[in-house]
Amino acid sequence: MYDPRQNLIVALDVSSAAAAQKIVAAVGDSALTYKVGMRLYTAEGPRVVRDLVVSGRRVFLDLKYHDIPSTVAAAVREAAELGVSMLTIHAAGGGKMILAAVEAARDVNPALKLLGVTVLTSLDDQDLDKIGIRGHVADQVLRLAGLALTSGCQGVVASAREAAELRSELGHRFLIVTPGVRPAGRDHGDQSRVVTPTEAIAAGATYIVVGRPITSAADPGVEARSILEQMNLAVSA
Repeated sequence: MYDPRQNLIVALDVSSAAAAQKIVAAVGDSALTYKVGMRLYTAEGPRVVRDLVVSGRRVFLDLKYHDIPSTVAAAVREAAELGVSMLTIHAAGGGKMILAAVEAARDVNPALKLLGVTVLTSLDDQDLDKIGIRGHVADQVLRLAGLALTSGCQGVVASAREAAELRSELGHRFLIVTPGVRPAGRDHGDQSRVVTPTEAIAAGATYIVVGRPITSAADPGVEARSILEQMNLAVSA
């Protein structure tokens, strides 16, 4: 039986461990996995990750490593030692970097899911053109996703707007983690390629990442349960 809690990741995009702990307590058992990104990790360091893992939560460490292969491999080893469940690297770092990261993760924790970031959900076709990448976002997403998967990643990070095409072109035997998810009618913030929870799951996303709609809500637990209901709609339709 489908349990949407398995597929919801709550983004702890806050600046202190205390604020993160307050959100986790408010969400309760409505989420099992939490994203720790650059803001919280920079403010609090690895201890915030260890505390979440010890408490029984799964951690999606979203630091988007992108550097020379040896540097990324060393960072991945350290992250794997923390006990995180998922970890991001930029697929644009190239095949050698991805392979080094995959091997480092496998050496420490074979169960760690390494995800290749394709194109940030804040970018559109015009943004890509400005940095010298010709063509459409979807083309670049497919190109980088293919590189990530053939180099050993277990999944990719991409907008749900590209999820259906990724499934069509590359199959179903990999994870798609989708940021830029907003409940219908909500402000898009700094995201360009946004979808609702129902649309994301229906398009083929494995996990959806939701931050501000939950973490800034008057009652994060109520908002999380509302999003779970929306995810259920995609499965029951």
